[in-house]
Amino acid sequence: MNETRLYLDTLTKPRGSLGRLEELAVQLAGIAGARPEAILKKAVIVMAGDHGVCEEGISAYPPEVTPQMVANFLNGGAAINVLARQAGADVYCVDIGVNADICHESLISRKVGKGTGNIARGPAMSREEALEAINHGIEVVEGLFGQGYRLFATGEMGIGNTTPSAAMLTVLTGIDAEQTVGRGTGIDDEGMKRKRKVVHRAIAVNAPDSTDPLDVLRKLGGFEIAGLVGVILGSAARGCPVVIDGFIASIAALTAYRLAPNSKAYMIASHASQEAGHRPLLARLGLEPMLDLKMRLGEGTGAALVFPLIDAAVLIVKEMATFDSAGVSRA
Repeated sequence: MNETRLYLDTLTKPRGSLGRLEELAVQLAGIAGARPEAILKKAVIVMAGDHGVCEEGISAYPPEVTPQMVANFLNGGAAINVLARQAGADVYCVDIGVNADICHESLISRKVGKGTGNIARGPAMSREEALEAINHGIEVVEGLFGQGYRLFATGEMGIGNTTPSAAMLTVLTGIDAEQTVGRGTGIDDEGMKRKRKVVHRAIAVNAPDSTDPLDVLRKLGGFEIAGLVGVILGSAARGCPVVIDGFIASIAALTAYRLAPNSKAYMIASHASQEAGHRPLLARLGLEPMLDLKMRLGEGTGAALVFPLIDAAVLIVKEMATFDSAGVSRA
């Protein structure tokens, strides 16, 4: 990393003038153990799962939208497909907990269960199921790594998943639900009141141990959140950068960090979403987002938009002339 910093200072520009792009180049050097000079093969991993807490009326959309959107991903028609194509990335959709039977040649099936339990009435899943979902995320990364992918992004789909994410954030950080609960799919003020009550009830009913991230995940989380924890840990274990998308992906990142603190060095925060708890969550992680486009879609869309910035950081190191090679006078 230090060698890359010094090399960046020899390029034909004022020191540090490319800002976050230079920081990215330095981080990529640390991850790879070498000066970054190769464009990395990219994959967006979209984990999909349903949530029993939808029974409490906390979403503007019905649960059947989850399998419908999975079909949309597989047919290439969702926002993440469009943005990934623009970035030269491939999208892989994983059924890790959808409450439907989906058959498609491109689907990666790793179903742990048909949706989680209703966290307002009991735990989302067992500890064994949480570990299984994490391991599935690791296995998906392993498989894609074997196909030459070296840069991963976290995507998700699961109607109702901002509610468990807000509950997890409240427990893991102590931030009150008034700050962690957002509008998700676009609920009204009454829906917000109901959602906050559900989060408080879920925490009271399940009494998760805030010092045990796996306990918090299994009592309040989702199969897709657990799968993304595995994606993040698997990427770090393989020495690959992993781009964190929005609120749900970031709660997976916080969980991964609590389980394995060294994993943070491999994370790149893509954007600051409009979801209420996202900025304080990133602050607790110590990550600074690259973009702020007022997005709140999920799917990995914010992460896909950062792929070209990562490519730019690599190409600056690879192709930009030095003062000496260009015959430019230094300051």
